[in-house]
Amino acid sequence: MPDATPHPARSSLKDRTMNCIVEYSDSLHRLAVIELWETVFNDDQPHNRPDLSINKKLAVEDRLFFVAVADGRVAGTLLAGYDGHRGWLYSVAVDPQQRGQGLGTMLVKHAEQALTDLGCVKINLQIHTFNECVQAFYQTLGYTPEAIISMGKRIAANVPTQS
Repeated sequence: MPDATPHPARSSLKDRTMNCIVEYSDSLHRLAVIELWETVFNDDQPHNRPDLSINKKLAVEDRLFFVAVADGRVAGTLLAGYDGHRGWLYSVAVDPQQRGQGLGTMLVKHAEQALTDLGCVKINLQIHTFNECVQAFYQTLGYTPEAIISMGKRIAANVPTQS
């Protein structure tokens, strides 16, 4: 299980108010991350249940799961993925009470560095077309819209039923 304290070798980012980015620790962060995701994402689709998302991420890769800690509390998250060529950003969330303090930027920059260190050549992400604020946020970080259609298919055997 990853150590939840910042490690200089892992290039954890800190700012002057002692906000920091750490690797996710299930024993330390799970309940707070679930609460944050239930607040921020508010998606009632069974396959998006926070506890299931965490379990699935930990089953395949736990080193690209980052938590922003502000004043000793979970204030944000970011999941990243890497397939050996491209990286992806997922579940970027900042507590609404903590927004505007640079935590989202810290999370994205931390993930970008982690993906860069792995040899990633391009980072992708998906944003709902109606979410203009999030689009603007990523554009300030150098991300640009691409003329690509995102398609998806749910694998019924792996989609949990509503509980």
